[in-house]
Amino acid sequence: MKTFEYIVTDNEGLHARPAGLLTQAAKNCTSKISLTADGKSADVKRLFAIMSLGVKKGDKIVFQIEGEGEESDSKQIRGFCEKNL
Repeated sequence: MKTFEYIVTDNEGLHARPAGLLTQAAKNCTSKISLTADGKSADVKRLFAIMSLGVKKGDKIVFQIEGEGEESDSKQIRGFCEKNL
């Protein structure tokens, strides 16, 4: 299992547009990917689950990636965060 933390820098937080893009990026991954924020977790491949977390600018989010492609999937999701969140 791969785990990494990210601090959200987008002024609007993890709102609909970036959450939708994150879901699309995750659907290209073979691993199971979960996102935890403020003690709540969500499946990254489910848009409404991500939206329910209410992630705002400055919040720390933690990704857990588990599966056969976890190494490459972790790099892909981390790269997405750095460009979009």
